[in-house]
Amino acid sequence: MPLNEIHLEAHPLLELAAFTTCFPSPLGQTPSPAWLQEFLGPQAEAPIPSPDDEFRNAVRRMLRHGGFKPSGRSKPASEYLVRAANSGDLGSINAAVDACNAVSLHSGIPVSVVDLDRASPPFRVAVVGPGQSYVFNASGQEMDLEGLVCLWDASGPCANAVKDSQRTKTHQGTLRTLSILWGSNQVPGRARQAADWYRTLLESLEATTHEVGFSAANSPVS
Repeated sequence: MPLNEIHLEAHPLLELAAFTTCFPSPLGQTPSPAWLQEFLGPQAEAPIPSPDDEFRNAVRRMLRHGGFKPSGRSKPASEYLVRAANSGDLGSINAAVDACNAVSLHSGIPVSVVDLDRASPPFRVAVVGPGQSYVFNASGQEMDLEGLVCLWDASGPCANAVKDSQRTKTHQGTLRTLSILWGSNQVPGRARQAADWYRTLLESLEATTHEVGFSAANSPVS
């Protein structure tokens, strides 16, 4: 059943864009082409304006709304990508992640990619309360999520603008993904602009994309 809508808890600064992608073959059989890998370089010409300090600060303000501190090892994922690209350490992973990283790098918008066959509906976006964490890498390291706005599935938080959960990350067998772009409404329209370019990249790989909308949710955060 296609995912058409995600419930969104009220957030005064958040501007989201989301879509699903169906790949024609598993990601392990879908190599990232050279033209896509070129966008992993900081000097590549992307069809979107480069982020400035104003936009980076707007994203950080959005993440601080619930009390989270987006700094140090908890800074937005898009800022990590800039550092990695400038040092030559941003390498190819797979077609889905490379497209995500390219868009995030050049737009300044943190992007999450979730394997839809590892996640379970219903989905919602909400700030996380005290005592919640998840493992974010294969080494078993955990991230404290208190105060951070996250994507939730039926099992709990699974993605955010800093680090996504290991539980729902893509892998060699991934066929379907959900992408979330974590923008700020203080720079309106940028998340949509980045999502449009992102979908163009994926559709150039013969993948099929489908926009996902958001609806107001009034249920309490648990």
